[in-house]
This record gives sequence, C-alpha cells and structure tokens, in this order.
Amino acid sequence: MLIKDNSIILFQGDSVTDAGRDKEEQNDMGKGYPMMVASWFAAAYPELKVKFINRGISGNRVKDLKARWEEDCLNIAPTWVSILIGINDCWRRYDRNDPTSVEKYTSDYRDILQQVKDTLNARLILIEPFLLPVTEDKRKWREDLDPKIHAVRDLAREFGALLLPMDGIFSKVSTLKEPAFWTKDGVHPTPAGHALIAREWLKLVRAE
Repeated sequence: MLIKDNSIILFQGDSVTDAGRDKEEQNDMGKGYPMMVASWFAAAYPELKVKFINRGISGNRVKDLKARWEEDCLNIAPTWVSILIGINDCWRRYDRNDPTSVEKYTSDYRDILQQVKDTLNARLILIEPFLLPVTEDKRKWREDLDPKIHAVRDLAREFGALLLPMDGIFSKVSTLKEPAFWTKDGVHPTPAGHALIAREWLKLVRAE
C-alpha cells in the first residue's frame, strides 16, 4: 500500500467526482467513486488513519480547477491529489460552441500540477477523462477528447504521477457489457461504473 498513515487524499474534478455531494457539508463524499474508495479503504485498512476529501464540482473544466486551486487544493495541504478533469472541456465545444484547445487544456493542467509540486510535493494520481458511445452523437467527440487524453498521459509522465487509464478500461469492459451498463449517457457513470473506477483506483495505489 502506497498510502501511509495520516495521509490526506483529495479528489478533484467535475460531476463524475462531485457525484451529488452536499457542498454545505465539508466531509460529504458524494455518492460516486470517491465515497466508494474511502469506504473500501477504511474497511481494508482500519489500522490506518487516512482522511479523504472530495472537492469535485459539477460542470467544471480545467480552467475552473485552476481558478479555485489555492482554496480547494493548496490550502487543504493534501498528501495525495487525485484529479479527473477534461470531459467538460470537450463537451462545451458541442453543446455551447465554447471549445477548449488541447494547448489551453494542457497549459492549465500543467499549471495546477506544478503548483502541487512546488507547494505541497504531494503524490499525484491522474485519471483519464473517458467517453463511451452510449449515443451515436458521442462518437464524433473523440476527435476533441482523444488529444486531451494523450495530454493527460504526457503530464503523468512529466510529473511522475500515477496514471489511471479509465478511457481504455471502460472501453475494455464495454466488450463484456454494453456501454450503458457502465455510463448512463457515455459520460456519467452508473453505480457499476463508479465501482469500477474505485476498484481500479485502489488497485493503482496498492502497487506501482
């Protein structure tokens, strides 16, 4: 187990991470993979005192994380930072004609990672944004999302982060069950989809 006693794990991202958490209750983990990770971790390692915090906000893009990074990351002083961001940077191109270039996405993402490195020296977990073709219109989104996924992989290498390749993992399991089993709309996971992310997250921190 890479996570040690007295660690603070911060989950950051958009609606997939938010998962309906109560913003008025600082300790609320939502109903998705962060809550599942925290619950399974506590059950598996009751001897470890580890605090889990969820600061995902529905609708966020990487520029939104950058704008609130001091308050919602640096001031918390986590020892681990887990980030899943990018699908809204893609989505807004198609529903609002408000695209985020891969260059801007990469630049803003690099900025928040550099802040973590310089200020906290925390361990990083980067989760690939993912998309499944539950509806036919989602297929054309790949032209926008795929370069951003490659950017996340490059940033993981650059910053020595652990990479959770969820786009590939979801594609693999969609050969076993239809995409809608894992994500109701191609973006937002079902309970099974959240459980899959949580399981793979925990596997990632058990061994490098």
